[in-house]
Amino acid sequence: MKKQIFLFLVLWLALLALPFFLRPDAERVSGTKNADTLVVISAHNKTIRDEYQRGFSQYYRKLRGRDVVIDFRSPGGTSDIVRYIADRFEAEFRDYVERDPARGKWSDLAARSFSDPRATAGEGAKFRKLFLDSDVGIGIDVMAGGGIFDQARQAERGFAVPGGVEARHPEYFKHIPQKFGGSDVYDAEGRYYSIVLSTFGIVCNLDRLAENHLAPPQTWSDLGQGTFFGALAVGNPAKSGSVAKCFEIMIQQCMNDAPSPDAGWANGLNLIKRIFANSRLVSDSAGMIVHDVSIGNSACGIAIDGYGISEREYQKTLFDGKAHLVYLTPRGGTAVSGDPAQILRGAPHRKVAEDFLDYLLSTEGQKLHCYRVGTPGGPSVYPINRPPVRRDLYDKKYQKYAFDGDYDPYVSGEDFVYRPERTGRYYTLIRQTIKILMIDCHSDLISAWRAILAAGGPEKVPQAFAAFNALPYTYAEADEAANAISLRSGRSAAQVAATMRQWSDFARAHYRLAEKLAREGK
Repeated sequence: MKKQIFLFLVLWLALLALPFFLRPDAERVSGTKNADTLVVISAHNKTIRDEYQRGFSQYYRKLRGRDVVIDFRSPGGTSDIVRYIADRFEAEFRDYVERDPARGKWSDLAARSFSDPRATAGEGAKFRKLFLDSDVGIGIDVMAGGGIFDQARQAERGFAVPGGVEARHPEYFKHIPQKFGGSDVYDAEGRYYSIVLSTFGIVCNLDRLAENHLAPPQTWSDLGQGTFFGALAVGNPAKSGSVAKCFEIMIQQCMNDAPSPDAGWANGLNLIKRIFANSRLVSDSAGMIVHDVSIGNSACGIAIDGYGISEREYQKTLFDGKAHLVYLTPRGGTAVSGDPAQILRGAPHRKVAEDFLDYLLSTEGQKLHCYRVGTPGGPSVYPINRPPVRRDLYDKKYQKYAFDGDYDPYVSGEDFVYRPERTGRYYTLIRQTIKILMIDCHSDLISAWRAILAAGGPEKVPQAFAAFNALPYTYAEADEAANAISLRSGRSAAQVAATMRQWSDFARAHYRLAEKLAREGK
């Protein structure tokens, strides 16, 4: 009996120890005495986090002669991270104000104004200046990833501060443009720097397309055709900044092609409606879309190049160099967008954070993102497969080691110019409009579209299609609409919720009317 108990205890202790021995090297380093620390908040997956730890540790040891541990914080997707950072800064700044009566009295006005770049007068401006002059922090050094829009917004709110890479390494910026295709690649004040580039495209399962006698889509509008009904996987833009950016690009392309901005705006939103109506999966995770297409649940999906190309390369390792998944860039609708990193205000390990940004933009850090596993300077265990921001990494001497030597987003994005004045200020409005009209009402949307297709398509039932295309506001009313669903405009939470409910009711009523008219052949 004692022998059995002893054996059980040995096995139990071995089981407890197993996770420690199976941890990647990056996690074991955390036990190193006297190691420097860097706190990074990010939605990056574990593959990227582990390779960052390995790569930066080697770089830092050579540079500083010390070990470094990256303490990753991952509270969710980009929208969750942005909300978390905002909440933490408000709590920390409130504490900062209340610790000294000379700083003023905390109020709703102070809470609204301290991070609002529009607070330029009165009592609100006082709290805004107080925050910007402070070194209030939230115990986090760097935000990595999440897209240009969200990091630019962090910078405008004062949550991010200049990283100073240009002063330390001006030679980097011989190879990094400040703008490309109408979009910023890095902030002119250094409050964020794109580390890699992304294009948005379509992943296709060639087997599923063949089974359904479908040709691979060539444009975004192809995905809105009834032939793809029930065959698409799409993402939730309210949860993913990259997905939201992709839909913004679709709207911009429609505005470029339309006779007026108002018509283009409506055409873009209604194209997105049809895409959601064709979808069988709406995912909060951009990576899940590619997985769903890869295993054949969906024929096509909207994806970031990094996810699509990574899955394609993985399939090649499974199927003797062949893949049944392809990544396509839509004709005339491929915009290049950066995925940045930034130092947060009050970073507790500022010098380490600066070294981290320097590393990510160095030749060594760029190779980590785009080289194949096992190549000189490439990742140790997991491929990252992200296109580097530095243009020199697309030279032939580097491309022979790259995950895709023929892929260059600077080339694929040349035929599309992003015009921020058209949709940039409506980015949040686009996210919320899609969520309210197309995700919250998804079942009614699908039912209406199914009835229209069963009746012979939009041309056969024009009244039904007109009802399907109805929108609660026009492009000319977009400013008013954006303010109506924003707490920052001074509206109460109850008022914002009431507007959102009105839009949802509007959409459901029109989808049900469209279904009724389609069944009547109208």
